[in-house]
Amino acid sequence: MAKQKTAYFCQECGYESPKWLGKCPSCSSWNSMVEELVTTSKAASQVVAFSKNKRVKSESRLMQDIEVIGQPRVETGDKELDRVLGGGVVPGSLILFGGEPGIGKSTLLLQLSVRMGKKILYVSGEESEQQIKMRADRIGIANNSCYILTETNTQQIFTQIEQIEPELVIVDSIQTLHSDLIESTPGSISQIKECTAEFLRFAKETHTPVFLIGHITKEGNLAGPKVLEHMVDAVLQFEGDRNHVYRLLRTVKNRFGSTNELGIYEMQSSGLRQVENPSEILIGQNPDQLSGVAIAATIEGIRPILIEVQALVSTAAYGTPQRSATGFDLRRMNMLLAVLEKRCGFRLGAKDVFLNIAGGIKVDDPAIDLAVVSAILSSNADISIPRDTCLAAEVGLSGEIRPVQRVEQRVHEAEKLGFARIIVSSQNKGIAALRTKSIEVIQCSKIEQVLKALFA
Repeated sequence: MAKQKTAYFCQECGYESPKWLGKCPSCSSWNSMVEELVTTSKAASQVVAFSKNKRVKSESRLMQDIEVIGQPRVETGDKELDRVLGGGVVPGSLILFGGEPGIGKSTLLLQLSVRMGKKILYVSGEESEQQIKMRADRIGIANNSCYILTETNTQQIFTQIEQIEPELVIVDSIQTLHSDLIESTPGSISQIKECTAEFLRFAKETHTPVFLIGHITKEGNLAGPKVLEHMVDAVLQFEGDRNHVYRLLRTVKNRFGSTNELGIYEMQSSGLRQVENPSEILIGQNPDQLSGVAIAATIEGIRPILIEVQALVSTAAYGTPQRSATGFDLRRMNMLLAVLEKRCGFRLGAKDVFLNIAGGIKVDDPAIDLAVVSAILSSNADISIPRDTCLAAEVGLSGEIRPVQRVEQRVHEAEKLGFARIIVSSQNKGIAALRTKSIEVIQCSKIEQVLKALFA
């Protein structure tokens, strides 16, 4: 019988200690050590056996002797997911897929399984086969090589993998799995680390991509130790409000591509629909000219997007003015309010200011600074901004209009959506080549010039 012992693990970084510590020596987190049961048997060092015909023998080589051979990516058929991953799934990659409960993680990956023309094994530890089949029928089954396995033991899962030899493995979710090599409860730190390590060895040795669905804590972070995110090749975050139909797919980490890409989906009764032109859904179609609304041209990864910035400025009713921002950095909004107070002479210190990015998305592009300032001043004066005008510029601390990168793509996106004018910085070069008959490019160096162009 294996000798058992307990150890203390840090919930943040996975640091192991033989005794309890109030502060983790590795990540300096307080009260993060939890006690778990571990084993000292030789079984813990065993390596999961995989198909011998797929195993790649490892040996040391000189760096100058290594030939770089580009591996073709596996296209999933989902353009939004392929874009976020950098062009497709890299063979042998381990991808962690996280999101809040009910946001659509399982639906998206099940939709990928039943529509992708590959041999796929979908492992579920949370739902029965009948529940998965009911959801698959609603989505529409178009793949005759999709296998469903309801199992939580990793050794049994790898036995099925050896028999089926799938081209893609999806695990829903990693917190429900347990390994016989570790004698602790499913969902514990040691079990999550061991199960992830087993799938990592499987993915690297067989060059089979693996998707792992992970739970989210109440703080919005992936459940389990922080080392889990370091073990995988990519971390995808599925965001959105369950009260809205739109879902956003972001990349937190990607070893094979950019982390600035954004995928947008629309939740429907038949599954998640890809939104190829997000500018049309992020801009309101209200025909009335309302004050406090401005259109900004932003960039997410390589994709230009037009978003609607809404602001509400009112007199503080309770003495202390309130500041609130949804989808925008509150500290940056306070900085822009200070610029308007100090450099432009607008008295906003005794007024409530509320800011919202329509569509439920979060934007950190400094190019929407000018749209935020224009929306705030429009609401303060109760004068509407023309709906055929958009803005793309950064605002400096001295009140100057600073240039932004890739202004050409922003101008072309605004022109494609029928905007008549776009306001940019006077320091942007090469604007003369962008002037066309369908859109007017206005260059400004100060906020006062922007106000004249908007409200003249």
